[in-house]
Amino acid sequence: MTTLFISDLHLEESRPDITRAFLAFLKDRAVSAHTLYILGDFFEAWIGDDEHTPLQEQIAAALRQVSDGGTSVYVMHGNRDFLLGQDYCKRLGATLLDDPTVIDLYGTPTLLMHGDSLCTADVEYQKFRANMRNPKTQQMLLARPLKDRQLMARQLRELSMAKNKGKTQAIMDVTPEEVVRVMEQHNVPQLIHGHTHRPARHPLQVNDQPAERIVLGDWDSHVWWLEAAADQPLQLNKQAF
Repeated sequence: MTTLFISDLHLEESRPDITRAFLAFLKDRAVSAHTLYILGDFFEAWIGDDEHTPLQEQIAAALRQVSDGGTSVYVMHGNRDFLLGQDYCKRLGATLLDDPTVIDLYGTPTLLMHGDSLCTADVEYQKFRANMRNPKTQQMLLARPLKDRQLMARQLRELSMAKNKGKTQAIMDVTPEEVVRVMEQHNVPQLIHGHTHRPARHPLQVNDQPAERIVLGDWDSHVWWLEAAADQPLQLNKQAF
C-alpha cells in the first residue's frame, strides 16, 4: 500500500484538462492507495462551502468514491482555498488538516505544510496571509452574499497576479533559514510542501543531522505526485497530461 502526496492543482472551470487529469489520477492511483494527502491550492479559488458549482460537485463525488473505497483522504488549506471548510470535506469523505501537521510516514517523522508560510521574505504577502487566516476575518467574509464573494475572489486573483509580476523569484521562494527553523521546531528530518511550483528534492542539515525538503509540483501541464511506501525510497513523479 502506498501514500500519495499532491498539491497545487488549482482546479477551475477554465482548465478542464486539469480536472480530467485529476479524475484519471484518482482512478489509476489514488483508489488503490492507503492514503492521499492534498496539501493546499486544491482549487484555484474557494469562497465558501455554500457555493455548489458543477465542478465542485463532480470533484466531491469522485473523491467520495475513493474514500468510500478505503483510501484515507486528507486536505490542507492553501493560499487560494483557505476558506474550504468542514462541510465540503465531509462531502469528500476527507479530513481537514492543520497547516503545519506532523505525521509518521513509515517510521519517519514528516512535516506537512502548504508552504506559503515559509516565504518570509514576502513581507506584504505574510501580512495578508495572517489577516486572511484570522477566524474573525473569515467569519466576516463568509457572512457576505455569495455574489459579493465571487466578485472579491476574482479581484483578489487579479491583484495577486499583478503584484507577483513585480516580485523577484527569491522573494516568492521559501526562506532557507525559515525551513530549518520550522523543521527544528517540530524535530523532523523530512518536510513535504507545495506552493512554490518548484518541484525538487533538497538535502539539508537539521539539528546537525541529514534532512530533506521535498517540494511538490503544480498541475499546469503535468501530474505531479510524491509516492511513499514501506521499506521503499520516496519517489517524486511527474506525468504529462
